[in-house]
Amino acid sequence: MTRRTFWGAFLLGVGLGGFVDGILLHQILQWHHMLSSTERWPVTTEHGLKVNTLADGLFHAAMWLVVFVGLALIRDRVPPRRVLYGLVLVGWGAFNIVEGIVDHELLGIHHVRSGADHRVYDWAFLGISAVLILAGWWLARPRRRAPLTRDVPPPT
Repeated sequence: MTRRTFWGAFLLGVGLGGFVDGILLHQILQWHHMLSSTERWPVTTEHGLKVNTLADGLFHAAMWLVVFVGLALIRDRVPPRRVLYGLVLVGWGAFNIVEGIVDHELLGIHHVRSGADHRVYDWAFLGISAVLILAGWWLARPRRRAPLTRDVPPPT
């Protein structure tokens, strides 16, 4: 596998993982928005909700670009399905780890689920992300092939 193929599949995972986060956690479950834990733009005000909705849209646009770049990188050489799916999981998990550490812990701009028990959700998010990376690495890892044998008639 080439570096280009590796990074293409990895970026697909980053972008698709970002879509899952944005669509599931921001829109369907409405647990948080991009800036929902900031005092400056609370989602309880009309202005705060507008700013958060814009930030969510910019986030989705960025994830679309990441998916596009990933597809462009693998356009000529799509890896085997097992490797592709594995690297997508690794990219998704890596995105979540970075997002969880930077946005949830360091910057505190949002948490997985706002509220008193947000730490439980933040740590569960990181744990699930680690499982995604491990499962993806397991899928994408090189397999040892059994040596080829010949059908040789037994000696007489």
